[in-house]
Amino acid sequence: MDIDARGPRFAAAVTTVVLAAALITRSPWILAWQTAAFAFGAAAGVSRSPYGWAFRTAVRPRLAPATEFEPPEPPRFAQAVGLVFAGLGLVGFALGPGWLGLAATGIALAAAFLNAAFGYCLGCEMFLLVRRFAVRAE
Repeated sequence: MDIDARGPRFAAAVTTVVLAAALITRSPWILAWQTAAFAFGAAAGVSRSPYGWAFRTAVRPRLAPATEFEPPEPPRFAQAVGLVFAGLGLVGFALGPGWLGLAATGIALAAAFLNAAFGYCLGCEMFLLVRRFAVRAE
């Protein structure tokens, strides 16, 4: 079943704020929260992640009915990619080296910002590329 396309974009906006806070403060605790949010999104689906729940319960009821829908698989894959980068950032902030925390968190922040500001989901595009190559390989 397709999902409201505004949900992942809302989640990307919240993720942008959380990752910016983690990057500015270099806080492993803030980044741990975002890593957990990515894990929920990757494992259970974007609509069941903490930010998906917030969108579904607090934001969507105040909006007009959705007119644009998308399949849930690309955003779910994007959550898994975010999980990898946030996990690397968490390791860098908690255990070192610090540059790993900064670089990995910065990459995740850039991707979240692109989705929030412009609706361009890098992880979703990666999903499509992986799928295209998998079909060619068969």
